[in-house]
Amino acid sequence: MNPVPGRAAMFVAGVGVGVYGMVKARRAQEALTPDGLRDRGRALALGARMLRDEAAQARTDKEHQLRERLGLAPLAPPTPALTGPQHAQIERGTD
Repeated sequence: MNPVPGRAAMFVAGVGVGVYGMVKARRAQEALTPDGLRDRGRALALGARMLRDEAAQARTDKEHQLRERLGLAPLAPPTPALTGPQHAQIERGTD
């Protein structure tokens, strides 16, 4: 049995682990800069706004479905989903 293939495999595995570690370290370094932290904060705020809007829309839709099923008078027509300028406004991060 020749030990060279085992050494070559270990070398390749070591290089792979080194490259993986360098990429992870670079991403962590970029994320911890002021710009990276600001971007993550904005993304978190955008996600929270989108979740809030989706939950409000779902709640309104379910209320209308329930009122319709029970034969109650609807309170108001359901609000349309966010499209066009409203969606663009959320994407920009302004409210």
